[in-house]
Amino acid sequence: MIDSYLDQIKAQADPERARGMAAYHKSKRDYLGVANPVLNALTKTWRSELDVARRVELADGLWKTDIYEARLAAAKLLTQARIRPDDAVWALIQSWVADFDSWAIADHACMAGQKRLVADPGRLDEVELWTRSDHMWTRRAALVITLPWTKQNTPKPEDLARRDRILGWAAGYVDDRNWFIQKAVAWWLRDLSKHDAARVVAFLDSHGAAMKPFARKEAAKYLDSKQGSVKGAS
Repeated sequence: MIDSYLDQIKAQADPERARGMAAYHKSKRDYLGVANPVLNALTKTWRSELDVARRVELADGLWKTDIYEARLAAAKLLTQARIRPDDAVWALIQSWVADFDSWAIADHACMAGQKRLVADPGRLDEVELWTRSDHMWTRRAALVITLPWTKQNTPKPEDLARRDRILGWAAGYVDDRNWFIQKAVAWWLRDLSKHDAARVVAFLDSHGAAMKPFARKEAAKYLDSKQGSVKGAS
């Protein structure tokens, strides 16, 4: 099934761009040099043409090629707020997590996963298991996929409880010295600070000293200047 779709991606290949992408991303896989806007246009068309079952089948096949642009296209195929039924979509996204080995592919897959989590927050129980994984990219994904809970302006009580739950996961990460983990914690806190500064201040007061300086600074980037004790923590 995938050959005709993969051919559409390959038709837009740019070898010079591909060489630059391979050098930048470093992960050892094939790169075609296809820009994101092109993939967006292709997958938008495919989504309109295929039912959910066929989209899942195509996304699975594209992912298994291990071609950079094909994996991005797989994620984009499944990035949609309303998908019914979506259990197969969520199961496929979960199956990809163990394959994560670079931030760009992981973030695209997590964007698809964010929609499925918002549709069914009960799936956070499954995501919590990722926080105990030996695979760094899986642990990181637990924070990236839950970013929607940093963005609500008027969260319901149950969303505040979920926000606190995920902050608990982040607190468990602060002793992890891996740059990508520290960056993920900082990213979650930074985005949350735009909507819930008090929780970020409380987190940094409790855990900021254990974070790497760059992560602490990034987390506090949007906090009010009057909260200088947080910005200036040593």
